[in-house]
Amino acid sequence: MIHANCRARFTADDFDFIVRSLSQSPKDAVSLQRLLVDADARDEILEHDALASVILESADSLRISTSLYFYVLCRRVLKNTAVSSREAADYIAAMLDAFTTTARVRRPDPRRDVEMRYMSDILLAIRNAPPSEAFMLRAHMANYALFLSGLFSENIDKRAQRGAPDLSFYEELGRSSYRTAAGHRDAKRFDLEHIYRELADGFREARLALNGLAERLFHLEAPVNLPQIG
Repeated sequence: MIHANCRARFTADDFDFIVRSLSQSPKDAVSLQRLLVDADARDEILEHDALASVILESADSLRISTSLYFYVLCRRVLKNTAVSSREAADYIAAMLDAFTTTARVRRPDPRRDVEMRYMSDILLAIRNAPPSEAFMLRAHMANYALFLSGLFSENIDKRAQRGAPDLSFYEELGRSSYRTAAGHRDAKRFDLEHIYRELADGFREARLALNGLAERLFHLEAPVNLPQIG
């Protein structure tokens, strides 16, 4: 399961990076270090435009975690959309973090060596799955639809010209899958109900926001400037 937990996985190097990026004097550095201890203050600091600018404009590999990298950028592009909560941005960041490996994209359950490459594979599996597994598969399908339509919209458009499903297919599949997942009892158990509903209602805006982010991060559909795990 994907959870909104990027903000809980920041490293000491991440906090050092934030302080270096935003402080203009030793006094500023001390003040920032104190503020970062408080969760609410930290959330505000993470939305500072200068922090996102440093990440986006760095010519060198960044020694920060992918959790910090994706959260800062997702929050930046999503906060003025229908998907405006920090929790939703955190969830999408965690999804992007998990899906940076092809194996994770194709394996809904990382504990099982079962790959599902196509949406049709997931839909078929849902029909034959018990309720809890069907919930997990439905959530994975929604995430997969957002991932593909958000980061690879140009590729989807090109394939649609040859008869493959277009972006509206992914939008409707993602929207309906998040909504169905939100109504499952496990969504409440995992504290995901409200996030799924927010993503269902704002799927298209989330997709468009990720399209804009992808234009900054990708060239010829290959990721650039991704941070090294420090």
